[in-house]
Amino acid sequence: MTIYQNLIAGEWVGTDASENISPSDTKDVVGLYARGSAEDTKTAIAAAKAAFPAWSRSGILERHAILKKTADEILARKEELGKLLAREEGKILPEAIGEVTRAAQIFDFFAGEALRLTGEIVPSARPGITVEITREPLGVIGIITPWNFPIAIPAWKIAPALCYGNTVVFKPAELVPGCAWAIVDILHRAGLPKGVLNLVMGSGSVVGQAMLDSRDLGGITFTGSTGTGKRVALASIEHNRKFQLEMGGKNPMVVLDDADLSVAVEAAANSGFFSTGQRCTASSRLIVTEGIHDKFVAAMTDKLKSLTVDNALKAGTHIGPVVDERQLKQDTDYIEIGKSEGAKLAFGGEVVSRDTPGFYLQPTLFTEATNQMRISQEEIFGPVVSVIRVKDYDEALAVANDTPFGLSAGIATTSLKHATHFKRNSEAGMVMVNLPTAGVDFHVPFGGRKASSFGSREQGKYAAEFFTVVKTAYTLP
Repeated sequence: MTIYQNLIAGEWVGTDASENISPSDTKDVVGLYARGSAEDTKTAIAAAKAAFPAWSRSGILERHAILKKTADEILARKEELGKLLAREEGKILPEAIGEVTRAAQIFDFFAGEALRLTGEIVPSARPGITVEITREPLGVIGIITPWNFPIAIPAWKIAPALCYGNTVVFKPAELVPGCAWAIVDILHRAGLPKGVLNLVMGSGSVVGQAMLDSRDLGGITFTGSTGTGKRVALASIEHNRKFQLEMGGKNPMVVLDDADLSVAVEAAANSGFFSTGQRCTASSRLIVTEGIHDKFVAAMTDKLKSLTVDNALKAGTHIGPVVDERQLKQDTDYIEIGKSEGAKLAFGGEVVSRDTPGFYLQPTLFTEATNQMRISQEEIFGPVVSVIRVKDYDEALAVANDTPFGLSAGIATTSLKHATHFKRNSEAGMVMVNLPTAGVDFHVPFGGRKASSFGSREQGKYAAEFFTVVKTAYTLP
């Protein structure tokens, strides 16, 4: 079987490899992907550092052309790449194709941004002096991405990094090297100069640690667990390095008595269970006022009964497998914790078998939960959702905000008063009204508050805040 190698200094290298196994069918080997070493990582960082002077001063048309060519190829290959994504991560095929499409849109957006780089010229307080304010690339960027969005998250980090003139060392999650390799291969063939983009696949303890230890990275952008995010922060502070963190969530979806029941159920089901609940924006806390509670639980249970759990590539599947055996164990451990805490298992919670061997778990709904339970406070990262009964809107808002996280929050209501108040008073970076908490646009800022995020926002024009530094220049003619 062909080994998909690392890209370092413009060359494909690496013979030590590991199998990429599909969670939908553990007999399906997606491919053999190289495992980089600490020395490989150091070489990649050195290559990115050497390439930075020329790339940081490259013309905007060159950057635009490469990013646009990348966007066009990704879009043209969306079914092929979507199948690859579904095989290696377990997202159902329609969701996987949607994610690939989003990656193409991200590259297309930043291809346009490369032509829209601007600055300011303002008068000085001193007569005769001109002040010029510009943005310059940060330097060598370390990019560390998770397994749950294996093409979209790399896209929304790599595209702005290159757009603004930075060079990149990219480490994807070990579970999903296929999409990472594909996107780097497309960019490489699109004409990136050697060393501008380097791919080092491998373990976090080896490749990731070598990145954290390097003094030559100007910044690290990381998406992953809260614990690892703290390690990235501490290492970056030691090296006086800029860092950006997107971490966990325990997102609330509030359902008020006046909500349209069908809208509330669709939003809650999408938020909690689609993509197998493996989204940092997933809503695993459904906070429901007592007047609609029983009807909502009954309707949610009916909805869950209608959802099919099966192979991600199989037509008619609504929920694919959990990503791997370790994540499945984490999910089932939390299901047992919920039972022991006194929550009522209203639906699901069982590991199931299908025609192909994989990591299949029924969507799981708890009722009679409280916000103090571990299943209500800790991120499970699977299709496990708790319903918390509250008296009224004021209590719902208080419970929604009673979490160490603050990424996304939703409310289902027909009241303009409550919707407006919730948008202003929710302690989350993103707020949805009558919509799922998961599912965001590619051209607007993404990020949260509290333990969910640190640093400037990702995506859209706000990406410039991380990937550039501001320079102020004074001129006396």
